[in-house]
Order: sequence, then C-alpha cells, then structure tokens
Amino acid sequence: MLQGKKVIIFGERDDISGTTISNCLKAAGAEIVYESTACFV
Repeated sequence: MLQGKKVIIFGERDDISGTTISNCLKAAGAEIVYESTACFV
C-alpha cells in the first residue's frame, strides 16, 4: 500500500512515539525519510 512512498514522522512522547509509527509504516513498505519523537505541551 505504501510501497515506494517517502514519509516524515512526528511522534508524541506521551502518546504514540515516532519509533512505533516508523515500524508500522516500514512494515507497510514506506521509506522513512525523517522520524522524531517530541513532547508537545
């Protein structure tokens, strides 16, 4: 579904981390260009 697509990921420290989102999208075939997890207050 996401084969060949490039994605930028912004995760949230208290919710879903960027690493978790990244792993899911990699499994779907996406290429991770940038990944970050931050605390949005």
